[in-house]
Amino acid sequence: MATTGAGDVDATRGTLAPPAPGPAGADPLADVADPMLRRAAERVCSAWPTGGLAEFGHVGIRAELARLLHTVDAPDLAARVEAQPAATLATWRRLLDLLRAELLGAPGDDAPASILERLRQLERARVAIEGAPTFDAAGILAGPFGLDLIIEIAHDLRSPLTSILFLADTLRLGHSGEVNEIQRRQLGIIYSAALGLAGTASDLIELAHRGDRLADGEPTPFSVAHLLDSVRQVAQPMAEEKGLELRIRSAEPDQRVGHPAAIRRILLNLTTNALKFTDEGFVDIHAHARGTDTIVFSVRDSGRGIEPDELETLFQPFRLPSQGDGHYFSGAGLGLAICRRLVRALGAELHVESTPGRGTRFHFELALPPVPLP
Repeated sequence: MATTGAGDVDATRGTLAPPAPGPAGADPLADVADPMLRRAAERVCSAWPTGGLAEFGHVGIRAELARLLHTVDAPDLAARVEAQPAATLATWRRLLDLLRAELLGAPGDDAPASILERLRQLERARVAIEGAPTFDAAGILAGPFGLDLIIEIAHDLRSPLTSILFLADTLRLGHSGEVNEIQRRQLGIIYSAALGLAGTASDLIELAHRGDRLADGEPTPFSVAHLLDSVRQVAQPMAEEKGLELRIRSAEPDQRVGHPAAIRRILLNLTTNALKFTDEGFVDIHAHARGTDTIVFSVRDSGRGIEPDELETLFQPFRLPSQGDGHYFSGAGLGLAICRRLVRALGAELHVESTPGRGTRFHFELALPPVPLP
């Protein structure tokens, strides 16, 4: 068994106890020999309040990171890992994810080969941890930090995916040099795949926070035309890659008061879903004024449509299969679940009309008064 030290199990709580204090003023990370890993650990410490394990405190985090990095660098890595209790391994697995994210997003002039070598070290440690007899992945996800872990993983996924989206679109548009048609199509496929994954990561984060947060806070003035155009710009590469026409139609008067961030999120989710399930034809993003203070937003496609028996489970991210046990995950259902919660947070309902083989239309009606004239 491991000797008593930083991160040992507290028998009364079954979780990691704060490490025993070291000499006054001593910095545990100062003994980490690898400067690149030490810098990554420093950045993890700086960002720790968002990490979900704040009970460690500032000193405890540094000590646990130091203990992990000494283990990562040890020739007897597997034996050291196997000697740790389950709670320690759960924390180390989480810290490895944070260190990996910091290495991938590290500022400075570190050579790619050096970064890759450190990533391999962390990966070897991860494999050792997940293979240890005391490592209980299901228990971690079901435990008090399971939700935090899912959110953290989704955040870590979204960051590099956003970079992939930006770079793929920059290359596709020829901003970094001329590309031929085959390369442009390949970049469109990369963009579409990254957009779908980034959307799923964002939806997981939102679902963990109930999915009904209005990021705008109070209603603010905004341009309906600009909002629709921003949705079109994000979705356009995906439409071009599939050879689909992406059309927008706005409403007058254009300047309204409402929650543009939530509306944009809803329309973007609905639009990418429509593009995903449409093989030829078009996708329409439409804002139609009804009376003075109301706008009906809709996303309509010429896709495959939805069978009547599928409508009952359309908004469920975790669905029962038609045969067999368990559940399966539906990224489309997750996105639609977030859309419905956001629409309800705005005081409305999300409706769907669909005809198999002829397409689908999602729509919702919001009270958005015009911006008062000065």
